[in-house]
Amino acid sequence: MTTLNISLPESMRDFISEQVAKGGYSTASEYIRHLIRQELERVAKTKLETLLLEGLDSGESIEITDEWWEQKRSELVEKVRKQKT
Repeated sequence: MTTLNISLPESMRDFISEQVAKGGYSTASEYIRHLIRQELERVAKTKLETLLLEGLDSGESIEITDEWWEQKRSELVEKVRKQKT
């Protein structure tokens, strides 16, 4: 693991200390890592939502049926077979 030093106003340091005590975190680092993981998840969710919306706006919609999925699966299996030979 690597170290990152940051400067914080005393009020933020106090807030972090309170959250560590209340939230059951062992250290301030653990709390900060938790916050960063939450932000990473939020960014990933936002990116996924953007991609889904782009997909919805990308063209005319088609009905997805069991037959459609089977055709796609068969096409993929055939493509993989051809790559192996």
